[in-house]
Amino acid sequence: MRNLFPSAALMTTLLSACSPVGLLNATAPTGGVTITHDVSYGTGQRQHLDIYAPSLQNAPVVVFFYGGGWTDGDKAMYRFLGSALAARGYLTVVPDYRIYPDARFPAFVQDGAASVAWTQANIARYGGDPTRIALLGHSAGAHTAAMLTLDRRWLRAEGLDPDRSITAMAGLAGPYDFLPLNDPELEAIFAPAGDLRLTQPITFARGDAPPLFLATGTSDTTVWPRNTLNLAAAIRRQGGQVEVATYAAASHRLIIGALAGPLRWTVPVMRDVSRFLDHHFGRLAADVAHP
Repeated sequence: MRNLFPSAALMTTLLSACSPVGLLNATAPTGGVTITHDVSYGTGQRQHLDIYAPSLQNAPVVVFFYGGGWTDGDKAMYRFLGSALAARGYLTVVPDYRIYPDARFPAFVQDGAASVAWTQANIARYGGDPTRIALLGHSAGAHTAAMLTLDRRWLRAEGLDPDRSITAMAGLAGPYDFLPLNDPELEAIFAPAGDLRLTQPITFARGDAPPLFLATGTSDTTVWPRNTLNLAAAIRRQGGQVEVATYAAASHRLIIGALAGPLRWTVPVMRDVSRFLDHHFGRLAADVAHP
C-alpha cells in the first residue's frame, strides 16, 4: 500500500526517462508571468503560497495542490506548472500545506480550504477573478481538491459554499477510493478520522457538486486507475457532471510532468484540462492564449 503515492524526492529525479524537474522549471515560460512567492494564508510554517499571474486582469483562477503522499512536497518544485498555466491565462495559486508526521488528517484538507478562502478574499489584488476559481490537484493533492469539492464541511468551516465558491475541479491520478489501508504510515495519517470512510472522496460523491474532470494513466501503478473510474461512476450514478480521460501508457509522474512544455507532446493533459476549464470558466476562443 505504501506504493500508493510517490515521494517528492522521486519528482526531483525523473518525471520521464530524461526530464528532471529542474529542467522543466528551467524551461518554464517567463514572459508575461509575474510570480509572487511565499504569501501567508495562515500562521504555520507551511501555510504559504506562490502566485503565478498572467498579464491580463480579471483572470480565472486555478488553485493547484501537489502530491507527495501527505508526507512530502514543496511548492517551489512546481514553477513549471504555475508558469505554464499562467502563460495560458490562468492565475495560478500553489500552496504548501501541513504534512505527516507533523500533521495528520484532516490538517492538509483544512489547509487546502484555508488557501482557497484566502484566494477568494485576496486574489483580486493580484489580477484574479474571485468568482471564477477552479481546483486542480495531482495524486494526494487531487485527494484534497476532491474532498474540498465534494465534502461541503471543509469550505463551510472557512465561511464558503463549495457549490458557489468552486467553479470546477480537475484531478490528475487522484486517490479517491483507496480502502482498505494496508500500510502503517497511511493508517497513522488517517487514523484521526475514526471512520476511514470519511477520508474517501467517493463517500461524498453527489450529483449537485461542481463539475469534475478526472484523468488517469493506464501505466499508473502508484495510484490505480480504478480510483478515477470508481469516483466517476459514483458521480454519474448521482446524476453529476464528470469527464474522464484515460491516457494510454501514461505513468503517475508523467501525467503531471506533461503539463510542462518539454513533455506536452507525450500526453494531451494540458489540452484536455484547458478545454475543461475554459468551458466552465466561460472563456471564449478569442480570450484564450494557448502557448
